[in-house]
Amino acid sequence: MKKITLGKTDIQTIPCGFGALPVQRVSKADGVLLLQKAFEAGITFFDTARGYTDSEEKIGAALSEVRNSITIATKTHAKSPELFWQDLEESLRTLKTDYIDLYQFHNPGQCFKPGDGTGMYEAMLEAKGQGKVRWVGITSHQLNVAKEAAGSGLYDTIQYPFSYLASEEELSLVEQCREEGLGFVAMKALAGGLLTNAAAAYVYMQQYDHVLPIWGMQRMKELLEFIELNHNPPQMESDFLAVMERDREQLAGQFCRGCGYCMPCPMGIEINNAARMSLMLRRAPEAKQLSDGNQAMMKKIESCTQCGSCKSKCPYGLDTPQLLKRNLKDYQEVKETRK
Repeated sequence: MKKITLGKTDIQTIPCGFGALPVQRVSKADGVLLLQKAFEAGITFFDTARGYTDSEEKIGAALSEVRNSITIATKTHAKSPELFWQDLEESLRTLKTDYIDLYQFHNPGQCFKPGDGTGMYEAMLEAKGQGKVRWVGITSHQLNVAKEAAGSGLYDTIQYPFSYLASEEELSLVEQCREEGLGFVAMKALAGGLLTNAAAAYVYMQQYDHVLPIWGMQRMKELLEFIELNHNPPQMESDFLAVMERDREQLAGQFCRGCGYCMPCPMGIEINNAARMSLMLRRAPEAKQLSDGNQAMMKKIESCTQCGSCKSKCPYGLDTPQLLKRNLKDYQEVKETRK
């Protein structure tokens, strides 16, 4: 299988990483089995975070015996050096390792730099000097922060949402990373589940030899699908181009990525799911989306007080209250037609 090198690091991997956020949703036994199966199939890059509940613990349990054969990328949400060190030591403990290959600042509101007064980048350098961190990365859902980091010369990798729904500005970030010699780790390559043709998403990513997509997987059938794509990579064909064009027409632009940074809602609305419902109705069996549970979830939108909390926290600048209102209207219309 083809391999890529992440920027100027010595991290080499097949162009398929394992996004371990969803692993927190399954039992430990199932998570361990899934991770070990991924490794046996040739996947060696595993991305997790201190904030993903027990994801790190499952990676440690599953892969500690093959530690030197894998790359572990994890993240810290810390906003102070004290919390940085707490996170790092806890990650090392739960991952059952004494070093992190790629340690990433997890969606900070700014691009941490030496001398910025936070002490965060200095803490990262100290951890690197101690051998506890090998390479330094940053993840972001904010384009301005990601671009600043890419141009700073301070980071080895940038992790940012990237799929074939990307805007011209987002594509310019990908190209900037190529020009700067940075590794680009692509999260949400399926746009948070809105893209349903994994082969189309996979073949699109193959056009970028410096981009490593990490696919979020929690079910064995999902893993097996990507294993097959790894072993028999599809070629760009007219059918895939048609799928991409249709999806761009339906989805590109002001859509909710489901990142969840708007949460929690003071009224208990599941914003990251409810704000995507009209799109999900187009792309998934209606019976599932019209379940009693989903109907109750959507009805909660009626309690929205327009407080603006979600809007102020959205890294994509979406008018979330209006998006929720529109999704509720679309949902109610579909429900009425199915009576």
